[in-house]
Formats: sequence, structure tokens, C-alpha cells
Amino acid sequence: MRTEKIALLIIRFAAAGTMLLHGIARIVNAGVTPFDGFLTGFGFPAYTAWAITIFEIGAALALLLNKWVAVICTLFILQLLMGIILVHGREGWFVVGAGRNGVEYSVLLILCFVSTALASRKSN
Repeated sequence: MRTEKIALLIIRFAAAGTMLLHGIARIVNAGVTPFDGFLTGFGFPAYTAWAITIFEIGAALALLLNKWVAVICTLFILQLLMGIILVHGREGWFVVGAGRNGVEYSVLLILCFVSTALASRKSN
């Protein structure tokens, strides 16, 4: 396997693994209901948090298996952009250190998903 393919595999696994753990942690830490309350406050329907959580877990597993890569990456990018719009954007750039809860982590994941989606189109 070429070095470039290994590098892209690492990016795909890191981004997918991050989203997988994010969804699992929300369930394990009883965060789905509070997240749902947050989302309904913006006008989203009840149980949207469950839909997002199930998507994060299922889509991340599919991405780890290299299935529907471009579509899943696009949906994760849209999800992360909504997180920036609803939560992180008003907090600035930094997640920790010079700020708190900012966009830097979301932007990094978005770029990982863009790279993964582009790589999947190249190989098809």
C-alpha cells in the first residue's frame, strides 16, 4: 500500500472514530435527552438528538468499512457546520487554552471529511 493511501486511511479512521465515540459517549453519559432539549429549543422536532446520535454511530461504522464514503462525509460536514452555527461559532476559534468550546476542532474534522471524500472519488 502506498504511503498516500495509508495517510488517507489514517485520516478516515481518525475522523470516523471520533464521530463514533462522540455518539457512543452521548448515550453512555445520558446526554441524548439534554441535547434533544437544546435542539427543540431551536425548533427542531423531538427525538432529533436520537436521530443524530444513531446517525453518528451507524455512519461512522460504515465509513470505517469504506462504505458510502462521499455521502457520509458530506452529511458529517453538514452536521459539523450546524454545530458551528448553533454552538461553537459564538465561542470563537479555540476549544481550550485561549478560549473554550470554539470552532477549531469542528473545522479540523470538516477538513478531514473533505479530504476523505475527495480521496474516495479519486479511487473510484
